[in-house]
Amino acid sequence: MKNTKFPITNIKHLIPQKEPFEMVDTLLGFSETSVASSFKITENNLFLKDNLFLEPGIIENMAQTVALHTGYDYFLRDEPAPTGYIGSIKKVEVFYLPKLNETITTEAEILHEFMGVTMVKIEVFNTKKEVIASGQMKTVIAS
Repeated sequence: MKNTKFPITNIKHLIPQKEPFEMVDTLLGFSETSVASSFKITENNLFLKDNLFLEPGIIENMAQTVALHTGYDYFLRDEPAPTGYIGSIKKVEVFYLPKLNETITTEAEILHEFMGVTMVKIEVFNTKKEVIASGQMKTVIAS
C-alpha cells in the first residue's frame, strides 16, 4: 500500500525539479481535485534577495505544487512523475513577499483537467493563514 499519511516530507521523487530549483518540500494533503504543500524559505534559495522570497519564487512554488499533485497521483499508480511546464498564468496577485526562514503553505484546487492540461486556482498562505499570493495557472504535461 502506498503512503497516504500526511505530511510527506520525502517528495523529491514526486516532482521533476531538482536542487537548487525545488520550491516545495512537503506534501500536506492530496485529493483528486486538490493539493496542499509547504515550503520553508532557506538562505540558499535562488529567489531570495534582501531576505525576501521574490515573486518568481512564489510563482514557481505555485507551479511545483501543481506538479506535486500530478507526481503523487502518478506515484499512487506506480508510474514515474512526468515532466511538465507552465502553459499560462493569469490573475496572479502577490500581496507581500515572505521572509527568510518563513514557511509558506500553498493550496491548489483543480478547476479542469483534460489530456495532460490542468487549470488550477492557487493560494499561498503565511503561517498566520493570511493569503500572500493567489492566481490561476495552466500546466501542461510534456509529451
